[in-house]
Amino acid sequence: MTIEFDHWIARVEHELSRKNQRLTPQRRVIAEALFHDGVHRNVDELYQLVRDRDRTVGHATVYRTMKLLQELDLVSANNFADGSARYEVAGAGDAHHDHLVCRTCDHIVEFEDDQVERLQEAIATRLGFVLRDHRMVLFGDCVRQACPNRQTSNLRRTGPGSHATR
Repeated sequence: MTIEFDHWIARVEHELSRKNQRLTPQRRVIAEALFHDGVHRNVDELYQLVRDRDRTVGHATVYRTMKLLQELDLVSANNFADGSARYEVAGAGDAHHDHLVCRTCDHIVEFEDDQVERLQEAIATRLGFVLRDHRMVLFGDCVRQACPNRQTSNLRRTGPGSHATR
């Protein structure tokens, strides 16, 4: 079950107040943009999105707000192909998910797979670990029509379990 915005923004307000901070109008616009956008955005992209809604929000405000929300475990940051932190709402009630990232267009796909999760647990146990958390990011070349560098004729599989080659 996915968390509703009203519930999440109430959590944001509560966690901010515990740190003697307020949910300012600028912070609310930033939180709304991130929550409703559903795209893994970096600070620069989020800033552009927010500026379309409220021209009074500055780049530094977006940066500081994302860092604060991350410290409060309200958003999580992932570093994908371009090396910049890309943010998403944390603890949104969704099951754990992993990511596939296109190396050419940076398209990101979230996926869940119980078999992969069980395998990761089994590997950790076999190697003497109690798994507390993990992130899995797979990099490849997407075959979407919209991918600017789509080259399906050059993608092939060389056998079961092998990696695609160019």
